[in-house]
Amino acid sequence: MASKLTRLFQFMDTLGLGERDPFGNPIVFKRIIMVVLGFLTYSRLVMYNKTKIKGTEHLDELPERGVLFLSNHQTYFMDVICLYHIFFSVKWGFRNSVNYPIYLLAPRSNLFYVAAAETMKDDGILPKVFAQAGAILVNRSWRAKGENVKREVDLEAVEKIKKGLGFGWVISFPQGTTRAFAPLRKGTAHLIKSTNPIVVPVRINGFRRAFDKKGLLLKMRNTQLEVEFRQPIQFQEHDSVEAILDKIAFEVGLTVEEENKIY
Repeated sequence: MASKLTRLFQFMDTLGLGERDPFGNPIVFKRIIMVVLGFLTYSRLVMYNKTKIKGTEHLDELPERGVLFLSNHQTYFMDVICLYHIFFSVKWGFRNSVNYPIYLLAPRSNLFYVAAAETMKDDGILPKVFAQAGAILVNRSWRAKGENVKREVDLEAVEKIKKGLGFGWVISFPQGTTRAFAPLRKGTAHLIKSTNPIVVPVRINGFRRAFDKKGLLLKMRNTQLEVEFRQPIQFQEHDSVEAILDKIAFEVGLTVEEENKIY
């Protein structure tokens, strides 16, 4: 009897029953959302378009928490969705491929991504559903409703991201916008200095051509989507904000000499 109860509790733990993430969201509900969204979007990455992936070998030795993925940004949602697919696939032992959707049966649940609160709350029901898959909502101090603004920095944002890093992996887009060639926000460097995560730069390409701005509608089929994971970086305490931003800009392909290769 005791062994049966042990197996039952182990099964419940695998599903995440009774567990919550650091923001109080039920793990089991998060996994259900991930599975459903994964199956709904799989064809956009594999059938309607082709996804070329490089560098997932850099993910093999990463710890289960305290890892910050920094990427250039091309659509609101499909960038994150594609990275989720890759992380799920890597968990199952597949390298540089999302061709085997069996990985959707047991997705990685310790994933979070940083998103603008207004994007997730003001654009209908779908963004609200996507938010349940691990969104860390922050209020942008420089832009609101498509306009440039100046307002107080969201001081809670760093604490929220710290919580996410303490639980798992966090995806962030240091440009803070999908606008091409936008500069990196200094807040990213300050976050790195205050949390000291392992930083994994990511380069993406093709999403802006294949999808609309939100990443929900196909704009062009048979597009090659590219995702490249770069060598993980552990910045030092003495690294300046400028040095951190310069390094990240180079690694994600936002320096002058790299821009023409990425876009």
